[in-house]
Amino acid sequence: MTRATWQPRPDDAETLRRFFGKDGRLLTIPSKHVKKLVVLNQLAQSFELGHVYPEREVNEILGRFHDDVAALRRYLYEEGFMMREGGYYWRSGGSVDI
Repeated sequence: MTRATWQPRPDDAETLRRFFGKDGRLLTIPSKHVKKLVVLNQLAQSFELGHVYPEREVNEILGRFHDDVAALRRYLYEEGFMMREGGYYWRSGGSVDI
């Protein structure tokens, strides 16, 4: 599993506008790594810190954004935004509003 160091950048808002529709759904999963990290950080905000989610619930949440929930779930895990064990997931990265 790779763990990318993600830092917010000034053009992140533009990246989000390009990849999310007005309805909040992800239009396409970015192929460029930096843009994918921006999108994954946004998706990670849908999960509460300290809460453990069964895979079914993760799929339901991600399904609000895109039909390919397996890819999104895998990317969130591979990039260190979420951890998993025994079919359960929890948020482990991404930006946090304080």
